[in-house]
Amino acid sequence: MTIHTFTPLQGEPLPSMGWLQHPLQLALVLVLASALTVGLGACASPPMPTDQIAVTTAAIANAEAAGAQAAAGAEMGMARDKLRRANLAVAANTPTEARRLAQQAQLDALLAQAKAESSRSQKAADEVQAASRALREEMGRKAP
Repeated sequence: MTIHTFTPLQGEPLPSMGWLQHPLQLALVLVLASALTVGLGACASPPMPTDQIAVTTAAIANAEAAGAQAAAGAEMGMARDKLRRANLAVAANTPTEARRLAQQAQLDALLAQAKAESSRSQKAADEVQAASRALREEMGRKAP
């Protein structure tokens, strides 16, 4: 029985690699190794959004300090609820969902803070207008 060895372009025969004696076997091993590398990379889960949750918690605290609970209670409620759900998603090991909810909660808190600041600015503008009107009336009474 004769064993035929592959000789690329009339060169020296390939050295024996044990069970990898055929070029197709080597190609199959390389393809499987590449697929395994890509597969493992795809299985890597994104990191838990602890940074985003901390930023969101701070945004909610800032909104509360700005009086957002009174001026935008609905938005504050949504922000707190989404932050609670984000923490549950972290506990359930679903980082993508946790990050999405934390980002939405942050936006809700920022909206609530903006509404609170807008309301405060509107009240200040109303007070200035009322004072200006009172001053005009007072000036009108003193004139003969």
